[in-house]
Amino acid sequence: MKIGIIGVGNIGGTLARKLASAGHEVRVANSKGVGDVKPFADEVEATAADTRGAISGADLVIMSIPLPALEKLPKDLFKDVPESVPVVDTSNYYPGMRDPQIADLDAGEVESVWVSKQLGRPVIKTFNNILAETLAKLGQPEGAPGRLAVAVAGDDAGAKQVVMGIVNEVGFDPVDAGTLAESWRQQPSTPAYCCDYDAATMRKALAAAVRGEAPKKRDQLLDKMRTLGPNPTHADMVAMNRSLNPLT
Repeated sequence: MKIGIIGVGNIGGTLARKLASAGHEVRVANSKGVGDVKPFADEVEATAADTRGAISGADLVIMSIPLPALEKLPKDLFKDVPESVPVVDTSNYYPGMRDPQIADLDAGEVESVWVSKQLGRPVIKTFNNILAETLAKLGQPEGAPGRLAVAVAGDDAGAKQVVMGIVNEVGFDPVDAGTLAESWRQQPSTPAYCCDYDAATMRKALAAAVRGEAPKKRDQLLDKMRTLGPNPTHADMVAMNRSLNPLT
């Protein structure tokens, strides 16, 4: 499969590494241009490209950049990309921590619905509710006991199936999280967010989400993170996220 990845941070870069290793033809781009992304591309045996080059002719596009950067993309970026090509959104909104305030999101618009409007394309929301270290190190073969899960939300059944196949390929059980409008259930500080759950528990966590509660808990994260000290472990991060929404 030809896969274009825009953004090579913790999530995008890990996906590029895993998918190139699996034999996919991966092209990567970032905001700083071909020269900047080339060392990483060479390292993971992908191809460095500019933003348009990364998605041209792709069978799958993965957008893994912060929300403010999405707003700066060319409005016609996807004009030559067929509608049949799934576009994955891995982003999360962290106002006051990383991102400037975005009025529509502060008013309650679902994050990936907003992203879809910025891109002018339907998107599939996934890889946003998994820690980078989990993605990099804790994948297991299909059928492995206790295999961890990743939520996948979107409106196009065919595109969702393609993306769920990618989730499975990189080592995680894909859990259908419903429509894009329901993807608020996997946004930051929901019960399903970055808690290293298996598929059964992930479904329970998605169902337990209460609309409007996550932003209040998300705003507590800075205080909770301060209590972890300067170098929290992966286990510390998982425990902190689980503590926000204990499952009974």
